[in-house]
Amino acid sequence: MLGLTAFGGPAMVAYIKKMSVTRHKWLDEDTFKDGVALCQSIPGATAMQTAAYVGLRSQGIGGALLSYIGFGLPAFILMLMLAALYDRSQNISQIISLFNGLHVIVVAIVANAFYMFGKSTIKSYRESVLSALSAALFWSGVSPFMVIIGAALTGIVLFRDAESLIPSTTNHEKNGQIVKQIATLLLILLAGLTMLYFANTNLFKLATMMLRIDLFAFGGGFASLPLMLHEIVNVRGWMDYRTFMDGIALGQVTPGHIVITATFVGYLAYGFAGAIVATTAIFTPSFLILITVTPLFDKLKTFAYFLRATKGILASFVGLFFFVTVKFLLNVPWDIIRVLLGLAALTALLKKADVLYVVLIGAVISIIVM
Repeated sequence: MLGLTAFGGPAMVAYIKKMSVTRHKWLDEDTFKDGVALCQSIPGATAMQTAAYVGLRSQGIGGALLSYIGFGLPAFILMLMLAALYDRSQNISQIISLFNGLHVIVVAIVANAFYMFGKSTIKSYRESVLSALSAALFWSGVSPFMVIIGAALTGIVLFRDAESLIPSTTNHEKNGQIVKQIATLLLILLAGLTMLYFANTNLFKLATMMLRIDLFAFGGGFASLPLMLHEIVNVRGWMDYRTFMDGIALGQVTPGHIVITATFVGYLAYGFAGAIVATTAIFTPSFLILITVTPLFDKLKTFAYFLRATKGILASFVGLFFFVTVKFLLNVPWDIIRVLLGLAALTALLKKADVLYVVLIGAVISIIVM
């Protein structure tokens, strides 16, 4: 139910809390707050991770897996339908007009994400410098994965005041079977990748690419966009900037998380099988990290090096967001109508308008005037 109405991404955390803490009392408030802090500290989409955390704390790894699938399944089904429709009708004049306008909306969405992410992340000149350096390295062609690793190491050196951010610890009951269950899931993942390697090399490459993107996507679902853009458009050339922007636009009219764009990419690259593989892979690493780290989080969140590295990674993503915003800006043929539409969309988003309404109204305007 929550997955079907999960528009607004991280905003869904409040609804997950209402369901799990207030209505059903599966968790107490302190345990839920610990979970939100954990989900913001590890890779992956925050709302998806929080849903899985609730399942993990209340019903173990099985509950986490079912919560994860249940929350993400509606977005996958809707995106799969939209990707199939897009693939068959993108040459129709009305569809062209629609996406000409939606490209402008995507620029506004990404620019707003850059502003909000930067506002909550950049707190000192050190973070500003690290962010600017990351943007410059990305612009010069350095792999974003190397930029993120470098930012983590730099953060350990720069942010020695991170010890003051250590939260209070909370003791939780440990699941005696967790190591065995995690090992089983890892073996299943390894077996799946091995089968893909021998059955279809292209799907294997798609899976490993999406696994790597999710593994480095610190800071929520939007953090996957610079990495996905780099791998899909710049490195592999599977689609151009404008098609990738179409995928982001479709991702915003489906409930849930922006990383569902992976379904669009997988479908356009390798059909239904590609959509399944890409979607599964883009969510797997963050899920495994969540169920592995949760029992250790009480110790991990007192580990100063972890906090410093996380601050460095988040600062680097501000720079990567800036790069993506500029790239998308340059790929729109701006005229007075597009400028006005873009400014109106950005203003609405800055004033906390629901992104779904912004996209839908922008789509109607696009069909009428473009």
